[in-house]
This record gives sequence, structure tokens and C-alpha cells, in this order.
Amino acid sequence: MSVRLFENKQVRSVWNEEEQKWYFSIVDVVGVLTESPNARNYWKVLKHRLIKEGNESVTNCNQLKMQSSDGKFYLTDVADTEQLLRLIQSIPSPKAEPFKMWLAKVGYERMQEMSDPEQSLDRARENWQKAGRSEKWIQQRMSGQETRNKLTDYWGTHGVKKGDEFAFLTNIIHQEWTGMSVKMHKEVKGLDGQNLRDHMSEAELLFTALAELSTRQIAESDEAEGLRENAVAGKKGGKIAKDARLALEEKTGKKVISEENFLPPVKKKLK
Repeated sequence: MSVRLFENKQVRSVWNEEEQKWYFSIVDVVGVLTESPNARNYWKVLKHRLIKEGNESVTNCNQLKMQSSDGKFYLTDVADTEQLLRLIQSIPSPKAEPFKMWLAKVGYERMQEMSDPEQSLDRARENWQKAGRSEKWIQQRMSGQETRNKLTDYWGTHGVKKGDEFAFLTNIIHQEWTGMSVKMHKEVKGLDGQNLRDHMSEAELLFTALAELSTRQIAESDEAEGLRENAVAGKKGGKIAKDARLALEEKTGKKVISEENFLPPVKKKLK
């Protein structure tokens, strides 16, 4: 999830990689357009009216977990750009046209990032800095992302499909080097919907990168094709990182897998 600003007001949004589209929190958009002190109630009434009218932009809207002001995650009504444009027509607001321009700008920025990934990294660095991450952590996170991108590029050109198959292979690698699934690792950190890598320690980021670098190099050496062969490479690459993790833990007496995260204190699990 990312937060974008329209006239200094936040609009929570999520980029769906598989569908290649943005989803925006409808309540946030309603709040921006109406300046209502209770945007949630305004949307509830409007939604009920639109459903009665048979408005498809409402009946087909999705729900995603988004972080609220209390730090917790709740299912939130979301809409893509096309749905929002239809919804805006039902909300009388002098901000309607400026908001449409803002939506177009958000879409344009995403196209720029896809054609020039460096812009995406620059925005990510700025967001991590604002969140208080150290420069050392940011550098490790960005380096790990580059390693990840090279691996997924290989998968994409060697018979592996984006989406479920990418997630399946990622989980194999993660399970092998950590001894737990991605889902279990997130539970250890008390995460609910957030990006696991954004909450990893430096050591976790390093070993994740080692596992994915090893996986890619083994896949290239074996000329792995398709899901099955790349899964084999993933287990081999993950084992290299696992062996290194176990050796470090034996030497230091400290576990690499950490419960620490970057969530607000109210969100962390009690021990």
C-alpha cells in the first residue's frame, strides 16, 4: 500500500502488478471531493443509493485491506481509475475536475516508472527516508530489490507465469532458507497485508538476496525452463542461504529471523 497526496490530503492506493492498475480507497476519495467530516458515512449513504439505481461501478467494487489511522488494517472499498471516474460523476464537487487531472497524473507517473525503473526507486527511497529508515538499510533494500528483479526477469523469459507461479517459486526459496513460509514469517513479525521485505532486518534482507542470487545463477547454469525446473533451482539456491544462515547463527548465537518490524508500537504483537 502507498499513500498519495491530493492537495495535501491522503489517498491510500495499491498497485496491482498482475492487473497493471491502481486501486484507490473510495472513502479517501469521497473525503477529498466532499470535505465531509464523516466521509465514511457519506460513502455508505451514496453507495446504498447507487446500488438501488443499479450502478455497476459500485456493485463491482473490490475490497482490500488498508491501514487505518489507528495503525490497524481493515477491509476497505476500493475502485480502479475507470470506476472512480464514473463515481465522481455522482458526487457534486468543485474538486471533481482537478481530481480527474490528479488521477491522470498518477497513471502517467506509473508509466514513467515502468519505462524508467530508476524513478520508481527514487520515490521508494524518498518514502523510506520519510519513514525513518537508515541509509544503510535503504541501500540493502534497494540492492536486494535489484537482485529480485533479475531473478523474476529470468523467470519471465523461461516459462514461468507472473502471479501465482512467481509467488509459488518465491515461497519455495523463502521456505528453504528460513525454514518457514512467507506467510509464517509475516506472522512472526506481526504483519497483516504489508510487504514483508519492507519490515526485514539488514540480515534478513542480505540472506534473502543471497538465496535469490544463488537461485538465478543456478537456474542460468542449469538452463532451467518452466515451473518445475525453476522450483528445483529455487530449493538449491535457498539451501545455500540456509547453510550460511545456520553457520552464522552457530558462530554468533543469535537468530537471523527476527520479530522486529517497522510498524507503529500499537501494531506490534505482545510477547
